[in-house]
Amino acid sequence: MQESNSFYESVYELVKQIPPGQVYTYGRVAWLLGFPQRARMVGTALKNMPPGEGIPAWRVVNASGRIAPGWPQQHDLLAAENVRFRSPDCVDLSRHLWNPESLLD
Repeated sequence: MQESNSFYESVYELVKQIPPGQVYTYGRVAWLLGFPQRARMVGTALKNMPPGEGIPAWRVVNASGRIAPGWPQQHDLLAAENVRFRSPDCVDLSRHLWNPESLLD
């Protein structure tokens, strides 16, 4: 349990850094944290995140850019940040995929 709590906290800290108007994928979050096989665990962490922490979970999509099924507000939150979609449920990753190397600037 301690390991998952630590992993969850790392996920939350990373996701907080995704700028408005950009998205990142579950798999890339896991990879950047050093756990490339834990994309689903990233999703679990975001699903179970504490309320009121200011974690922009809506900025995390799957590897194809698809938003989470059963969460229609995610589309609205991304659209409010001027994120464009290739289809109603798929973000245009070519325009909006976050480059975390910008943190090094």
